[in-house]
Amino acid sequence: MATAFTPSIATRPTYGTLQPPCGAPLLCVADGAGGAALLALSEHIPGCLEQAHILFIPQDSPDGPKLAALPCRSYGEAPDLAAALPRLDRLLAQASVATRLCLAGSEGLIGRVSARALGAGIAAEMIQTEHRGHIARAVQCVHCKGVTEDVLTDPFICAHCGLALFVRDHFSRRLGVFQGVCVDAETPGQRPDPQEIRP
Repeated sequence: MATAFTPSIATRPTYGTLQPPCGAPLLCVADGAGGAALLALSEHIPGCLEQAHILFIPQDSPDGPKLAALPCRSYGEAPDLAAALPRLDRLLAQASVATRLCLAGSEGLIGRVSARALGAGIAAEMIQTEHRGHIARAVQCVHCKGVTEDVLTDPFICAHCGLALFVRDHFSRRLGVFQGVCVDAETPGQRPDPQEIRP
């Protein structure tokens, strides 16, 4: 089931449920629990993935064999997003103006692949997203510009410069990451206790 998020600022991404038109050329990218979203899509709209290229990053998901068995144009797996990027870039380069992008899974995957697709010329209205699974964020430190992956608490320590960062809901669509700012810039060492990030 898609994750329900509380309302936030305008720049924070919102997600829906995948509902591409049947017969449209698709590029589907999912990680972890996002595989179940593609399986649900195939069940609700039979045949809708026949024109799809599916790229899946299983993480701990057991859905890989089920996705591989679906009738589609191609299926591929990668151990992580970095390993998936060469294939993703080839598929984006081959995409036509009618190609729709369906992204399902973590915010990190959705944000990064959306940014890459927009950079490759895919129109924003051709991208559908469905969040499933954990809510870890990719956060860019506004001070050193380093990106820390899989951030689950607020504040957290920047993996690049060591500052304690407040996780903002402000999201860079160009980079596909959230923004983090120093939480104790005016009162060094005085930091709130870390809290789990919630949807």
